[in-house]
Amino acid sequence: MAARKSASRRRYSRGAGKTVASAMRRRKRGTLRSGKGGKGGLVKSRKQAIAIGLSEARKKGAKVPRKKSS
Repeated sequence: MAARKSASRRRYSRGAGKTVASAMRRRKRGTLRSGKGGKGGLVKSRKQAIAIGLSEARKKGAKVPRKKSS
């Protein structure tokens, strides 16, 4: 019998996905801002919007892998 792969686990929680989706919608509307307290410039980059969404999810306590430290 072939060795079965263990059941895949979610890397990001559903709550985290919703927070990222919310950030993407705010980016499309033009209301997503970068920086502490949203005092930076407008976010135009899709990658930056995802990063902001994940950061917000982390602050809420959602299951999100920790940031890679450089």
